[in-house]
Amino acid sequence: MVKKQSVAPQKKVLVTKEGLKKLEDELQYLTETRRKEIADRLAEAISYGDLSENSEYDEAKNEQAFLEQRISELEEQIKNAEIISESGTKEQKGLVQIGSTVKLRLPNGEEHEYTIVGSTESDPAMHKISNESPVGEAIIGKKAKEKVKVEAPGGILEYEILKIA
Repeated sequence: MVKKQSVAPQKKVLVTKEGLKKLEDELQYLTETRRKEIADRLAEAISYGDLSENSEYDEAKNEQAFLEQRISELEEQIKNAEIISESGTKEQKGLVQIGSTVKLRLPNGEEHEYTIVGSTESDPAMHKISNESPVGEAIIGKKAKEKVKVEAPGGILEYEILKIA
């Protein structure tokens, strides 16, 4: 009896149009430029002879493996990409959703502004947090003036949602 292997459904990758473009640009750069550069390095390392003690060859092979893994990840993300609607549906108006910019306040009065994005676009330094992050998960679907509790490494933080744009 032949046993069929079940293939798990791929997780959707939520991205903005801008985020998808960045993924596509990175994939193009890696496949068209970096692959050739690494192939050239491999060819040069092979020309040195004896591969068993050739550190340049080993290094280039390792770099090639990392490159191919990243290319594979990008292809998978692009294949499963779902572009986030900036406007949302009528029922979602006024609720925090992916693509929303949200102003939050801590009890000490400290305020933070974040844009909620899919996990591939997350960049906390640019105030872009993932919908899968603790803060992102806590505020998705909430309205302005609501308070949410977020479990953080330093303890539980309580945020008030001041504004949703």
